[in-house]
Amino acid sequence: MAPRTEEQFERIREERKKLIMDTALELFANDGFYSTSISKIASKAGISKGLLYNYFDSKEELIKEIAYKGFDQLFSTFDQNKDGILTQEEFEYFINEMFDMIEKNIHYWRLYFTLILQPPVLNIIMDKVHETYTYFFNMMENYYKQKNIDNPRIKAMMFGGLIDGIGFHYMIEPENYPLEKVKHEIIETFK
Repeated sequence: MAPRTEEQFERIREERKKLIMDTALELFANDGFYSTSISKIASKAGISKGLLYNYFDSKEELIKEIAYKGFDQLFSTFDQNKDGILTQEEFEYFINEMFDMIEKNIHYWRLYFTLILQPPVLNIIMDKVHETYTYFFNMMENYYKQKNIDNPRIKAMMFGGLIDGIGFHYMIEPENYPLEKVKHEIIETFK
């Protein structure tokens, strides 16, 4: 058997890191941040604690990376061409992508809502939350200014609160929540 190449080692490293993050995400979302230990993550992932520590220095670092990755993934679909101006087409694309992500990655969104409701855990990721929310609300405010909406900041805040509420309700009972119908209504009401 030939020795592994750098590319093979990197692929293995990325696969293990993904396994750790996916396992931690599921445990954090279902059991809570404080109830989930590094030992529990390693055991469920089928690896040793020592190996886990080769990838993450702490549970706090792990939660940060999971949260940051989710924020980056979601907001990569916002203002697709990154010109700082949100068009109606980009707005609709973002809504469609966001609802798709909510539906396909329920563990991440459960984690998101539990983080938001736990101030000590929220403090771990607060810099990214603040950065992301500032970017989002400024972009939405400018979008509504372009449309000559009265109180564009308030409209942006209402939109953000509504999106959070929809996500929260979907997390509670996903099998009975009419996500597709709600998505279409959001697009019609807030575009």
